[in-house]
Amino acid sequence: MASELYNTIDALSKEKGIDPRIVVSAVEDAIVVATRKYYKTQENLRAQLDKDTGKIRAFAVKPIVETPEQVEDPTLQVTVEEARKSDPDAQVGGELQIPRETEGILGRIAAQLAKQVIFQKVREAERDTVYNEYIGRVGEIVNATVKRIEGPDVIFDLGKAESRMPRKEQSRLESFAIGERVRVVIARVEKASKGPGVVVSRAAPELVQHLFQTEVPEIYDSTVVIRAIAREAGERTKIAVMSRDKEVDAVGACVGMKGMRVQSIIRELRGEKIDIIEYHEDPVTFAEKALQPAKVSRVTVVDPGGKHLEVVVDDSQLSLAIGKKGQNVRLAAKLLGWKIDIKSEEEKRQEVEEQMAQLTAAIATPLESVEGLGEGLVEKLKSAGISTVEALADMTPEQLEAIEGIGPKTVEKISVAVNNYFAALEGGEAIALPENEGQEPVAEPEPESAESSDQSEEGTLAEGEILETQPSQQEAAEPQSEEATEANVEGQDTREAEEPAEERKQ
Repeated sequence: MASELYNTIDALSKEKGIDPRIVVSAVEDAIVVATRKYYKTQENLRAQLDKDTGKIRAFAVKPIVETPEQVEDPTLQVTVEEARKSDPDAQVGGELQIPRETEGILGRIAAQLAKQVIFQKVREAERDTVYNEYIGRVGEIVNATVKRIEGPDVIFDLGKAESRMPRKEQSRLESFAIGERVRVVIARVEKASKGPGVVVSRAAPELVQHLFQTEVPEIYDSTVVIRAIAREAGERTKIAVMSRDKEVDAVGACVGMKGMRVQSIIRELRGEKIDIIEYHEDPVTFAEKALQPAKVSRVTVVDPGGKHLEVVVDDSQLSLAIGKKGQNVRLAAKLLGWKIDIKSEEEKRQEVEEQMAQLTAAIATPLESVEGLGEGLVEKLKSAGISTVEALADMTPEQLEAIEGIGPKTVEKISVAVNNYFAALEGGEAIALPENEGQEPVAEPEPESAESSDQSEEGTLAEGEILETQPSQQEAAEPQSEEATEANVEGQDTREAEEPAEERKQ
C-alpha cells in the first residue's frame, strides 16, 4: 500500500499534468540538499523514497579504488580494504553507500530550502510538459478564455496551460474582456524562464483561413482551394482562391448569397476589410486581379528569375493602386510573391523618353564618318556645336545658313552628303552631287576612242563619288568668294562644271 506522502505526490502530478517520477525525483533532491546543509559536507549524497513506508533514506556514495595511492580525496573515494569493513562484498569499481541519518534534520531553514527545490523542479517539469504538448500544434486554431490582462499583453487559459498574446499579435480593432472566449492561433512555443511558454495570435493569416473553412462548405470539402493569403491585421486582407470544379465560382462561393458568408467573417474580425481574388497561374493576370480595386493599364515582367513586375496605371488610378501608406500594393506583392513597381502613364512616358535620349547619345556618329564633308566644313560645324551626324541631320536649312561661312550651296552639299551616308547605311544608292543636277543620263558605252575615253573619265562622276582637288596657291592666297569656299571645302575642281558643258556641245 502506498504511503500518504506518495499519494500526495501522485495527486500533485495529476493536477500539474506531469509524471509522478519527476515529483519523486524533486523530493529526493530536496532531501539531499537538506542533508548536505545539515552535515556541512561535500560528500556525494543520494536520497531514496520508499513508496510503501514513505520514509526517505540518504546515503553518502563513494567510488571504490584498489590502493591508497589512487585515493585523491578521502571524502569522495575509499579503498577496497576500507570498503570491505562495511560491506564484505565490495569490489573495485563499485560504490560504497554509507547511510546518513535523516530524522530531525529538516529544521525550519532546511525545510524551506527543500520546499524551494521541490517547487523549482515541478515548475521546470511543467514547462517541459507544456512545451512537448504544444510544440507540435503550432499554427493550430484553438478556443481560449481571456484570463487576465497584463499591460499590453492578454493572458489566455488554454485548459492545460496559459498562453500569452503580445501587442504585435493583436488586431488594432479588437479589445477583450475577462472571461471572453475567442479563437486564437498558436503562433509559437517558447521555453521561457518564467510565465507561460505558449504565444497565441489573432493577427496570423491562418485565422482568416480557418474562418473561411468554417463558413464556406466548398473550402471545407476542397472544391475551392485557398492558394494565398496576405494580411495586415485590423486593416485589410487579400485572399486568392481557385475552384477545382468548372461549374463552381470560387469568388462567389466565398462571398455567399448577398455577401452573407464573408460578412460573417468580417464581423468575427471586428470589421477588417477582405478582398477575395481569383487565383491565376499567369503572374500578369494575377497581378491585375490582386491590385483591385485599381484598374491596371498593363503589366510587364521585368525579371522572371528575380520575380519582378512593372505595373503601369492611369494617372488617376495611381493613388488607388498604391493604397493608403502603400498598403494595397504591399499586400498584392505578398499575395503574388513578386516584387511590384507601380508607375503612372506620365512617369512611364518620361522614362521612355530618357531611355531614347540615352540611346541616341550612345549611338552618335562623328562628322568625320560622312564622306564629302571637308575638314574646313567639319571644323565650322563643330565650332557651331554640331559634332554628330544625327545632330546635323536634325538641322533645318535655315539653321545651317545661320552658321557663319555656310551659304545655300554649302547647305545643299551637306544635305546630299548626309543623304548619301544614311542611304549607304540602309543599303541604298547614293545621291548625285548638285553639280551634276540636270546632266543627261549617260547611255550604254559604245566602243570609244582613246580621246573620248579620256574625256569621259575626266568629265563624268562615278555614282556617289566626289572628286577632290587641292586649291592652287593663288586661290589660297586670295580672299575667296562663297562659291570658291564651297568648292574648296568639297574638293571640287572648277573644271568639273565646264567639262560636262563641253560634252553636251559635242
